[in-house]
Amino acid sequence: GARRRRRSRQLSPRKLPDRVTFVVIPWIILLPFAIKWLYIYPMSRSRDVPAAIRAFRRHGGALRTTQALALGIHPATLYEMRDSGRLIELARGLYRLSEAREASHPDLAVVGAKAPDAAVCLISALAFHEITTQVPAVIHLAVPRGSYYGIKLDPLPAKVYRFDPKTFEAGLENHLIGGNPVRVYDPPRTVADCFKFRNKIGLDVALEALRLARERKKISTKELLQHARALRVERTLQPYLEALS
Repeated sequence: GARRRRRSRQLSPRKLPDRVTFVVIPWIILLPFAIKWLYIYPMSRSRDVPAAIRAFRRHGGALRTTQALALGIHPATLYEMRDSGRLIELARGLYRLSEAREASHPDLAVVGAKAPDAAVCLISALAFHEITTQVPAVIHLAVPRGSYYGIKLDPLPAKVYRFDPKTFEAGLENHLIGGNPVRVYDPPRTVADCFKFRNKIGLDVALEALRLARERKKISTKELLQHARALRVERTLQPYLEALS
């Protein structure tokens, strides 16, 4: 009888200790985060400066820190290139090759990198299209009303306007600035917006934009009135348009 009991104890499965459960479960929970981390920050990052320069060139000469790390560039390489003058830090976490041609609107290049969903509007758009004598003290950006956008362009100051979602896309153009796509409102839409926001930016700014846009043939009356009608400022704009005709 004793021999049979010893034999049954040998054949019965051994119970795993409880601590195995506490080791396995956390790994199951953390596995998706670990995969995402390895995708964004690959284990094999290169300290090869020429390889990093080639990566920057393939992407238009400018990269964000997260983009550079995802491409396998070691953080120490970024700092070394910055300290040696090979990279220029346009803003926090945004670098451009010093050999690359400087963008004609470097502030807007930062917008394309840090706020790609926003649209350049009002005085900033006027300056981009060269239909104002104003020098924007801040970057004027538009986002659809009703959506949250935590836009930070540090150290550049920005002023965010909430536009009607129904007309937000009207008049938007895409421009490549500093290797990044930037959305900018076209001249007719921008002039109409200036009349809509005349109480915030000044009626004199809107009138000057209208005059310069017509003199420099940046707008047509038909396009301007279409945007003015959609923005409900046609009756406001019409007298000034007729006075310039």
